[in-house]
Amino acid sequence: MNTDSPKIATDKMLMQKHGAVGRMVFNNPARHNAVSLEMWQAAEEILADFERDPAIRVVVLSGAGGKAFVSGADISKFESERASQEAIKRYNEITARASNKLYELSKPTIAEIQGYCIGGGLGIALACDLRLCADNSRFGVPAAKLGLGYAHKGIKRLIDVVGPAMAKEIFFTARQFSAAEAYEMGLVNRILSPGELSAYVQNYADTIAGNAPLTVLQIKRTVGELVKDEHDRDYPLCDRLVADCFASEDYIEGRRAFMEKRKPQFKGR
Repeated sequence: MNTDSPKIATDKMLMQKHGAVGRMVFNNPARHNAVSLEMWQAAEEILADFERDPAIRVVVLSGAGGKAFVSGADISKFESERASQEAIKRYNEITARASNKLYELSKPTIAEIQGYCIGGGLGIALACDLRLCADNSRFGVPAAKLGLGYAHKGIKRLIDVVGPAMAKEIFFTARQFSAAEAYEMGLVNRILSPGELSAYVQNYADTIAGNAPLTVLQIKRTVGELVKDEHDRDYPLCDRLVADCFASEDYIEGRRAFMEKRKPQFKGR
């Protein structure tokens, strides 16, 4: 474990490290893990720690209590956190910075979803690379029931995952969708029973962590470029990442391990 890990300012966000897997837990079960400003700030610190820790190869996000992943913003905090235009501007800047940190993390991210994944919680899940859920999970964006506007970046992330028509249905109806509906639209990768979910996600993360980090990074970054508009894509970056793989020690190790019929020991270089 990295001994330089930061002291997190709130007990409502937990940071855990299990081998090569880092876990960030939203720990506000009394409010279905609704996220306050201090929780967003702590999330940014945790993600920064995972980013710079070479031992961490995969990051898993989950919610405490078993009833919710994240149910959105903590409305009870709005009076203190979003009572003025200046406060709203600060709130939006901090939340956007933390969300972007998650989306742009160089390491694969997995949302482990059980229970409610609503509003901003769905936005957090969409900022992850993969989403695995329990069969009791519920998904939705209630903005149209509240008269809220929704930033284009969040809408784009939803469109990238489920397509324009389903994104419109989610927003237009503002209803909650079941885990089966979420799987059908491509919003989640897998559905498990609540009792199976955590162990399955840990095994899933361990499997990814055991693969060549440079190849995983290359795929993550290349997919990220390819979902952009064509004129915004950084094709030279994609080419450099491929070249980095072939020039790496891991490429040699992968070939040798295959020939010797053993498990490769990748180092990320």
